[in-house]
Amino acid sequence: MSSPLLEVKDLKKYFPISKGLLGRKKSYVKAVDGVSFTINKGETLGLVGESGCGKSTTGRMLMKLIDSTEGQILFEGKEITNLNDDQIRDTRKDFQMVFQDPFASLNPRLTVREIIEEPLIIHNYDKSKRAQRIAELLDVVGLNAYHADRYPHEFSGGQRQRIGIARALAVNPKLIIADEPVSALDVSIQSQILNLLKDLQEEFGLTYLFIAHDLSVVEHISDRVGVMYLGRIVELADKKSLYSEPLHPYTKALLSAVPVPNPRLKRERIILKGDIPSPSNPPTGCTFHTRCPFAIDKCKSEAPKLTEMKEGHYVSCHLY
Repeated sequence: MSSPLLEVKDLKKYFPISKGLLGRKKSYVKAVDGVSFTINKGETLGLVGESGCGKSTTGRMLMKLIDSTEGQILFEGKEITNLNDDQIRDTRKDFQMVFQDPFASLNPRLTVREIIEEPLIIHNYDKSKRAQRIAELLDVVGLNAYHADRYPHEFSGGQRQRIGIARALAVNPKLIIADEPVSALDVSIQSQILNLLKDLQEEFGLTYLFIAHDLSVVEHISDRVGVMYLGRIVELADKKSLYSEPLHPYTKALLSAVPVPNPRLKRERIILKGDIPSPSNPPTGCTFHTRCPFAIDKCKSEAPKLTEMKEGHYVSCHLY
C-alpha cells in the first residue's frame, strides 16, 4: 500500500494564558490536544465538531500558519513540523487553503487578476504565461476572463469563494485544506461550491482536508470523517460506517440533530446536557464524560485511547 500524502502524529497546540504581575504562564488553552490521522492521495477527509473544538486550529497548523506545540506533520513522508520560513515557502506550493470568509480572505485593494497572480509571482511562475494561467483558472472555477479586472466587493459571496478557490489552485497544489468553505454562503450556493470542489478533485487529482460543522455537508463531499471534541478526535471512520453505525455517544448526538428530508420519518433526538467545558480547564479522564449520558467511573479518571474497533473504524470510548 502506498504511503499517505499527509500524516499527522499526536499534534498539539497549547496557547499560554499569562496571569499575575510578572506575566507568568500559569495555564494553557489546549486548543488541539493530541490529534493523529492520515490522508491518502486523492481522498477527502472531513473534520467535524462543534465550534471551538480545534478543527480550524488543526488546519492552520498543517498550513504552518501557526506553529504546533508538540507532534509531527509529515507531507509525502517528509517532516515539515520544524521548517523555517524559507523552507516552508518552497513546500507550501504543494498545499493551499480555502478560507471560511470569502470576503475577509481576499485583499479588497487588489483586482482579481492581482489576487490570483500573487502566488504565481511568489513561486516564480513564468511571467509570459501568467495572463493565460489566470484566464484558465477563472474558467475552471466557473468565472469569465473579464472578471479579472474587477475588485472583490463587486462579486457575490459564492463568486468570491470561487476566486479564493482559483487562487488556491494557482500553483497546482496536491492538498487543499478547506476551512468551512461554504458555511458563510446561502444553501443554494453551498451545493454549487461543493460540486465545484468535487469536479476539481476529479479533474486535477486533488486531496482535501474538509473542515466543517455541518454533518450533511461533510457527508456529501467526504470519503472518511473524523469527529473532534475539545481538541481530540473521538471517532474516525469511512463515511458509510460513521453515518450508518456511529459508535461514540458524541457522534450519535451530532447525527441525531441532522434533519431528515422525510416528514414521516421520526428520529430520536439526543440532547446533550451542559455546555462544552473550557479548553483552558478540560475535565480529567475522558473530556466528554461531563455531558455523556453513558459515562462510567472509569471515564472520570482515565482518558480513552483512539482504538480500532472494526477495520478502519476508530473510536475513543471506554464503552467499547
